[in-house]
Amino acid sequence: MDGDIGTVGLGWLILTVLWLYLPGFLVNTWAMMWGKWLPKTGFGPWPIDGGRIHKDGNRLLGDGKTWNGLIGGSATSGLQAMLMAYLVSGNGPDSQPFVDIMWGVGKEDWFWMGGTMMTAFFIGSMLGLSSLVGDSIGSYIKRRRGLKREGDISSKAPILDTLPFAIATFSFGILFLGGSAIGDPDGILGMLILLLATPFIHRLFNQFGFWLGWKDVPY
Repeated sequence: MDGDIGTVGLGWLILTVLWLYLPGFLVNTWAMMWGKWLPKTGFGPWPIDGGRIHKDGNRLLGDGKTWNGLIGGSATSGLQAMLMAYLVSGNGPDSQPFVDIMWGVGKEDWFWMGGTMMTAFFIGSMLGLSSLVGDSIGSYIKRRRGLKREGDISSKAPILDTLPFAIATFSFGILFLGGSAIGDPDGILGMLILLLATPFIHRLFNQFGFWLGWKDVPY
């Protein structure tokens, strides 16, 4: 099945790309929830860097990047993708922006997991994981520049806080989900525009998380 999202107006294209990549854009919020709430049950947190110090005297990643956030956030993005696939099941390009995240995916694809829902879970998890890996790379660069988290207060670095995760999740989609609507090259223009808008979108999502009490800071 062809996953071509078709030729549409630019505005619809941008909204469609944002919808299809929503598991990667929201995963930071899910990771924050797991990083904040799981330790309250007595499990974790488990920092990814294990507390190791870089030669510059700063932590490699810091306490803000945890295994519980990485794994829990990715899994939650997988569940989100399952919900998305259920809500708009079978929606093709004519239903933009709410195209089925499984549109164009078939049994011949390497990421087919034996069923629609399991495949949606895998796709969402991988989009979330790639986003969090990109976010961690941004955090690593921030710390090498001396921009680090102190307690519940995080340093502000709009570009490093946003572009790495967006670039990582878009790259995963294009490179590894070819043939699906997510990996459709026709969406690249929408991705480029979203990269420019990501700092504002990311701030909006973080403001929402702060309002709900999921985040300690609104950025």
